[in-house]
Amino acid sequence: MDRNQIIGFSLLAVLLVGYVMYNQHEQTVYQEQKRADSIAYAKAHPKQMVDSTTAFTAVKSNDSLADSATLALRALQPPAYNGTAQTITLENKKLSLQFSSKGAFPMSAELKDYKTYRKQPLYLFNGKNNQLSAILPIDNGKSTADLYFVPVVKKESNGDNIIDFSADLGNGKKVDIIYTLPADDYMMRCNIVLTGMSTPSLDMKWNTFVLPTEKDLVNERMSTQVYYRNKDAEHDYFTVQQDEKSLGNTSNAAHWLGFRKQYFSTALIADDGFTKMDAKFNYKAGDTTSVAHSLATLQLPLKPLGASSGATLRWYIGPNDYHTLAAYKIDMDEMVPLGFGIMAFVKYINRWIIIPIFYFLSSFVSNYAIIIMLMTLLIRLFLSFFTYKSYLSSAKMRVLKPELDELRAKIGDDQQKFGMEQMKLYRSAGVNPLGGCLPMLFQLPILLSIYYIFPSFIEFRQKSFLWADDLSTYDSIFNFGFEIPFYGDHISLFTLLMTASSLFLALYNRNMTPQDPNNPMLKYMPYIFPIILMGVFNKMAAALTFYYTFSNLLSIAQQFIIQKYFIDEKAIHKQLQENKTKPPTQSKWAQKLEEMQKMQAEKSKIEPRKK
Repeated sequence: MDRNQIIGFSLLAVLLVGYVMYNQHEQTVYQEQKRADSIAYAKAHPKQMVDSTTAFTAVKSNDSLADSATLALRALQPPAYNGTAQTITLENKKLSLQFSSKGAFPMSAELKDYKTYRKQPLYLFNGKNNQLSAILPIDNGKSTADLYFVPVVKKESNGDNIIDFSADLGNGKKVDIIYTLPADDYMMRCNIVLTGMSTPSLDMKWNTFVLPTEKDLVNERMSTQVYYRNKDAEHDYFTVQQDEKSLGNTSNAAHWLGFRKQYFSTALIADDGFTKMDAKFNYKAGDTTSVAHSLATLQLPLKPLGASSGATLRWYIGPNDYHTLAAYKIDMDEMVPLGFGIMAFVKYINRWIIIPIFYFLSSFVSNYAIIIMLMTLLIRLFLSFFTYKSYLSSAKMRVLKPELDELRAKIGDDQQKFGMEQMKLYRSAGVNPLGGCLPMLFQLPILLSIYYIFPSFIEFRQKSFLWADDLSTYDSIFNFGFEIPFYGDHISLFTLLMTASSLFLALYNRNMTPQDPNNPMLKYMPYIFPIILMGVFNKMAAALTFYYTFSNLLSIAQQFIIQKYFIDEKAIHKQLQENKTKPPTQSKWAQKLEEMQKMQAEKSKIEPRKK
């Protein structure tokens, strides 16, 4: 080593020692200044100070070295562990979705074709609390929600919009989450691909806070359910409650899990099925910012993809439109309630009669109030035969009323004997006492079908008619500002009209139907029932109460026309008298009824003897 090299290294050494001594001096001055400031602050704020001797001792003069070490450690970590969250938008004709590059999940979903009741942009969910994450088989279960992904946005020639989120985990490990949104669909595909990691399945978490979009938050919560379907086509639902409820961990290869609001839903579908599934859901009574919260834990099986493994999900974010959901052919249309419980049979009436009629009429009529009236006319026309038979039976009973009054005066208070004589009279005249009831029972399934389907039709949403600004919710003409028990906090005019027309129809029927003086309850029940229903229907959809109102008006008109032009009581009386001269024919039901009356009469004779 020559002299020049020795001199050079010596100068470098001097400079290095000088830099270290200068840096230590500056750190000492900084810490002394910091200590002086702390003492001054303590004197000025004695009540806010705490004993910080231990904490201060832990602060060394080499803080900058610690920061440097932290930066060095971060530099050694994989790229996915550090970064800055970005927001990326993926949209098509129907949806606008915003994704976060931290976690690679959609934070918000806007449905472009719909608005909230207050005419604001409709977001089904919005905010970072909405997450879809997977637990990776590294670092004792690293969540994708904590990783920073690099997004690549592209558009295919067929119109598909794609975001490929890629996270480099180092050492040949990588995770890709690829979202594909078709040009004109509510169903998004999600492909998850793991490279350099071996696991047969992924544990996933799906966190959702759905936002209010309708007029009445209470009604919206009552219509919010969690639906699921298994691979064996068995499906079920649970209504969201204030107290947290859980589906219970099921391992029956769940096909899809859906979170349904009144008119919109979001659902995750695994074509190969989830090997495990559970969902907890609830709402907070005082919370007006969200309808309900759902946290689902799912186990998604993976398939080998060469050197990688992966799985495909489908994610529905859209309206509860019956045709849209039915088109996917995985029973998602079950999320449109057509009838359930003991009334489950009416869903077949809705599916095969009411819905086809509705969509047929809507194909050439744009006004939904007119569609309701046309449907009512068609249904009334279809049921006109049963209505006529019912009114004809009532007319026969009216014709026989004078003879029944004579029997009652002759027999007195012996109801058993009067019942037997009454049946003999009916049998001889050829009158079926149930002839007025049975035809009306055929109309009941139609009434129940409408009750279930009309509040579920999203087509009625934000369609106005007369004073009702939205046929999918109640029409309020006056708000009290307070709650009336069993009624509500407002007045629905269509509900009042429905009640008034029901009372008028009951009064009209009472004058046309003979009454039993020994059963006064039957006399008042037709009037009590509409009053009770007034409170029930006050919060119902205006489309439903308008249908029942118009149906009642048609019934009044129909009954008047039948009674006036199709029923001749003189001809009926003549026919009944002729029937008495013929050999009586008795139906099995009449025979059974007469036998029961005889047994009851014999029993009533034996009991006094025992006493």
